[in-house]
Amino acid sequence: MTFDRSLKIAPSILSADFANFGAEIEAVEAQGADWIHVDVMDGHFVPNITFGPQLCKAIRKHINTVMDVHLMIAPVDPYIQAFADAGADVLTVHVEAGPHIHRTLQAVRAAGCKAGLALNPGTPVEAVAPLLDMVDLICVMSVNPGFGGQKFITSQVEKIRQLRAMIGDRPINIEVDGGVTPETAPLVREAGADVLVAGSAVFNGGSVSDPAPYGQNIRAIRTACDVLV
Repeated sequence: MTFDRSLKIAPSILSADFANFGAEIEAVEAQGADWIHVDVMDGHFVPNITFGPQLCKAIRKHINTVMDVHLMIAPVDPYIQAFADAGADVLTVHVEAGPHIHRTLQAVRAAGCKAGLALNPGTPVEAVAPLLDMVDLICVMSVNPGFGGQKFITSQVEKIRQLRAMIGDRPINIEVDGGVTPETAPLVREAGADVLVAGSAVFNGGSVSDPAPYGQNIRAIRTACDVLV
């Protein structure tokens, strides 16, 4: 996994057919997905329960791109190694998910993963300033974490812009998660984001037996951003 600032679309399997993950992942990758985003929720840190390490391990063999695992769990430290062993390329944790976020990021890198740090809509951009040399990715939550299909929170665009200035020439990806559509994607791309997580905006209208809409949806997001080039 090499660093670059090109636009990457990361479909969230939270919006895929839960009974058919392997085929869904293969279909959406064939239709142009750059990364596969896995939303892990514990019913404690966020009000929903989704996937664990065993699910990640099971789908790993179907992923040919990047397995981008977003840990919306607390405490997070006891589970880092398990998700690394399951094949995560990127492990993203939240600032608030433990008492010693610097140590948590060290543990993610020690486990062999790229270290991501997620900022909730109410978490100030300043929270990441002391940690910039510990992270490979910063995920700006443009909805409150916990459920797919929420409305994009426009105030986060300015947070992305501030982050991009703060990062400078460091090799850190800026990811945006929540409410990404062809309408909102250009806003976050122009502000400096390069990884766009999209769930329903990618999976709506398609299926394993009819995957063409996945490609159409991905291309619609890319095309909306291309006008900025």
